[in-house]
Amino acid sequence: MTHKLPKRAVVFVGGGLTAGLAARQMMDSGIDVLVLERGGDLAGSAAATLPNQRDELRWGVRNGLVQNWANETYTLRHATSESALPVRRMEAFLPGEGMGGAANHWNGQTWRWAEYDPALRTRLESRYGKAAIPREMMVQDWGISYAEMEPYHDLFEQLFGIAGQAGNVGGRLIDGGNPFEAPRQRDFPQPPLEILESGRIFKAAAQSLGYKPFPLPAANSPRAYTNPDGASLAPCQYCGHCERFFCEANAKASPAVLLYPLLRKQRNFEIRLHSQVTGLVYDKHARRVTAVQFIDLQTAQMYEQPADVVVLSGFTMTNTKLLLTSGIGRPYDPKTGKGVVGKNFCYQVMSSVPVFFKDRFINPFMASGASQMVVDEFNGDNFDHAGLGFFGGGYIYSNVTNGRPINARLHPAGTPRWGSAWKQANADWYAHAFNVAVHGSNYPHSRNYLDLDPTYRDAYGSPLLRMTFNFHENDHRMSEYVTNKAAGIARAMGATTVGAAQPRRGDFDARQYQTTHTTGGTVMGADPSTSVVSPHLQHWDAQNLFVVGASVYAHNAGYNPTGPLAALALRLGDDLVRYARQPRML
Repeated sequence: MTHKLPKRAVVFVGGGLTAGLAARQMMDSGIDVLVLERGGDLAGSAAATLPNQRDELRWGVRNGLVQNWANETYTLRHATSESALPVRRMEAFLPGEGMGGAANHWNGQTWRWAEYDPALRTRLESRYGKAAIPREMMVQDWGISYAEMEPYHDLFEQLFGIAGQAGNVGGRLIDGGNPFEAPRQRDFPQPPLEILESGRIFKAAAQSLGYKPFPLPAANSPRAYTNPDGASLAPCQYCGHCERFFCEANAKASPAVLLYPLLRKQRNFEIRLHSQVTGLVYDKHARRVTAVQFIDLQTAQMYEQPADVVVLSGFTMTNTKLLLTSGIGRPYDPKTGKGVVGKNFCYQVMSSVPVFFKDRFINPFMASGASQMVVDEFNGDNFDHAGLGFFGGGYIYSNVTNGRPINARLHPAGTPRWGSAWKQANADWYAHAFNVAVHGSNYPHSRNYLDLDPTYRDAYGSPLLRMTFNFHENDHRMSEYVTNKAAGIARAMGATTVGAAQPRRGDFDARQYQTTHTTGGTVMGADPSTSVVSPHLQHWDAQNLFVVGASVYAHNAGYNPTGPLAALALRLGDDLVRYARQPRML
């Protein structure tokens, strides 16, 4: 039996970063807000307190802060000619579960994308001509400019205490920052993190080649910080437990620390935990969503929550799946190229070059998730692609985030996988090696998309989401080119041994972690025939339905997606206040 609840004004599906930021913008308006989150509150739990927070097996290997794959997974095939099968243990990317979502276990690397990224197709066509863009590369403009998002980027950085060195303030380039940075109105609210030994080595080598290295913008707080809302961060301890872990020191900016404790004190805000949303009730004739259906996971009771406004604020896959299962919008068809829901699904293309230093001490354990040095010369369209045979790129950086004993073991080529020689290699190189890494883009391909699996279902009876995804020629060529540039930096370091460059080759493997940066599926744009939501994130086929998160990105840049995602969420909060006062297409 389904219990129908009293109507609420605004209901968010997913209690992560985007819901927290958008709700924050709405609190002074007095608008009634309800957030439905499938996980619990991890504050004060084993995930957030010593000694259990340091349990690498529980959190780092078994992914205790991640979606329960026994209840819901995805199926995968590399091409439509294959049969998709369920991914039994997903490692490639890690959706979060619990209040705060994936931002509980993120590394804190916080980028604004390039000024041209929201208008990428216009940029590429104007620079290289329309004929240069392959037909299968479905890049498109977002319908919004960086200038429109900049005030919200600035607000997010103040709220989350982002640490960094500005490279472009009001169009004035500043030494020590990113020379390719989009113009910002002011510097970061906090100075950069301490440079690690690996960063010093990287910086010297990059500068010797004429590049301009700079510290990566970080949500790991270098000192005590109080944000404009009065919420506080403590100084980072460089403990090496950022990615896959809750921060027990409250030094990593996250929704669970900076947003939800304040929101839960507001009379017009409620978060209902352990609530698994299974679908939306859609009135196609009226072009409205009338309610959200969910299961209380603690009682197994089914509920229907009526709402004036519904916001999908979940992970990329969740947002897309709910539109597909609820029949809202036309699903993408790769054969005809028609339809919009599920298209432009992208991931990331990572690669690396290992370096080993016999006589230099590089303690990998003393690190944070974003304490790296970076060069941006080969990211996106920061360099001339004419004649290269690919588009996109990535930033190159000194990739030291942890030295945890189970997974952080870097060995020279030829090291046995077990035995006394393996043990000796650990002793020799644990504190003397790191990767020079490439954080690469992934542009949309016509044969990469999401839809509903016709065979397999989750624990709640809904079809599993099916990924038809693979790396294609553009990805391989881009990775080869930028990884070779990383190898050049590695060779300039004076290392004892420089390992072989490891560009991305072959098929996508769901067992191999890269990042949690999946994008697309509910893309934004100014044209309803090619996008799911408008530039204001309002669904073209349901006026009172909004979608926010990385699922609205039309491509995935070489940067982490958090910065624009946060800016769009804050902007959406303001839009929701306007919509509540006068419902209409914004």
